Amino acid sequence: MLAETNSIEKTTMRKVFWRIVPYTFLLYVISYLDRANLGYAALQMNKDLALSAEAFGFAGGIFFIGYFLFEVPSNVALQKYGSRIWISRILLTWGAVAVLTGFAQTAMQLYVLRFLLGVAEAGFFPGIIIYLTYWFRSKEQATTVAFFTAAIPVSYLLGAPLSTWIMDNVSGFGLTGWRWMLIIEGVPAIAAGVFNYFYMTDRPEKAKWLTTEQRDWLVAELAADHAKRPHVEHLGLWQAISNPKVLFLSAIYFIYQVGNLGIGLWMPQIIQSFGQSLTHFQIGLVAMIPYAIATVAMIVWSKRSDRTGERQKHSAVPLLIGGLALAATGLTHNPYVAVALISVALAGIYAFKSPFWSLPGLFLTRSTAAVSIAAINSIGNLGGFVGPYAMGAAKTWTGSALGGLLFLAVLLVISFLMTWFMRLPNAEADTSPTGQFHAGQFTTRKV
Repeated sequence: MLAETNSIEKTTMRKVFWRIVPYTFLLYVISYLDRANLGYAALQMNKDLALSAEAFGFAGGIFFIGYFLFEVPSNVALQKYGSRIWISRILLTWGAVAVLTGFAQTAMQLYVLRFLLGVAEAGFFPGIIIYLTYWFRSKEQATTVAFFTAAIPVSYLLGAPLSTWIMDNVSGFGLTGWRWMLIIEGVPAIAAGVFNYFYMTDRPEKAKWLTTEQRDWLVAELAADHAKRPHVEHLGLWQAISNPKVLFLSAIYFIYQVGNLGIGLWMPQIIQSFGQSLTHFQIGLVAMIPYAIATVAMIVWSKRSDRTGERQKHSAVPLLIGGLALAATGLTHNPYVAVALISVALAGIYAFKSPFWSLPGLFLTRSTAAVSIAAINSIGNLGGFVGPYAMGAAKTWTGSALGGLLFLAVLLVISFLMTWFMRLPNAEADTSPTGQFHAGQFTTRKV
């Protein structure tokens, strides 16, 4: 009987993983590519639109104002209409706005379109995070979320050479390279919106691609997994948003995002400052290095979090590493050392993500966590407005983008202290035993 249970567990979870995780990963790559490619566009766009450093920082940050205002309403709508319909709507609208951004003629038009891009994309990330909890048990969630959020560094990894290559090699119809780059990279979101409507399955109960036995086993397992956490609370909409722990997590994520997104948007110009002779494509190649390292680090660290069942310290420690490495980056003028330190900093910054998004589930039910994660992501992403703008102001004041890294480093250390000393009802994942999930197998081990 045990062998039979292990067999259905392994085959079901493998099938669920390969059906859902690579696909949501791809969607998030498309999402972040459309969000972050403005950093590469700036290499040409700032001159064409006469943008100062502060104006560019504002254009990068205003995305998150729209994101903030519509994040929670979007996630409430997702709960009402289902993931398949609402995620398709998000993809279609953000793809359309992303394409239109390539036609902006003034700074004001750019501001409006970036704001609308945030409105269109609002709800996507927390919606997918909650969607994953419909399919994976607590003991698998950090690793699963890590594979999904690995799309962030991978989008930079792929976007760096792709975006800069398009800018250098595609032109015509009176449009310069940066415009073509924004237009071309917006099209995949529109195509994905159409495809998603036919591909995504809302819940395990509706999964026709699972056998009846696999479907019944998964539904029962997820129900049993949720029953193992008797300390979780179910709260109403406003209670979830105003819960002190949710607000504290929002504050942590806000401070974290100031540092994280400040680096990401300004990375191409930081690298350009190392050597003015670098071509756009060479800048893109150099930018790939830190993100490749960050991708590996976040997956390895998340697997460790799932293996040990610990979440809080696994969220805190990477922030300290990221902050110290970022501070060291701001103090060096050697380009090789700077790239190495930025790599360490990004490894810490991205390793934080997956364990952190497991924290709300330690004290809230799944339905409440859906709203709370939207609130945390919404409030936290306001840091995406502050970070790029702060970097722009620091660059103007100090004459170097590297000087602003010291400010961002201090914020990461503050977020480390807040995460480390936060009081949670249980900083461990629910498990005894706990498991480590792999795409090709499922093994259970005692801790």
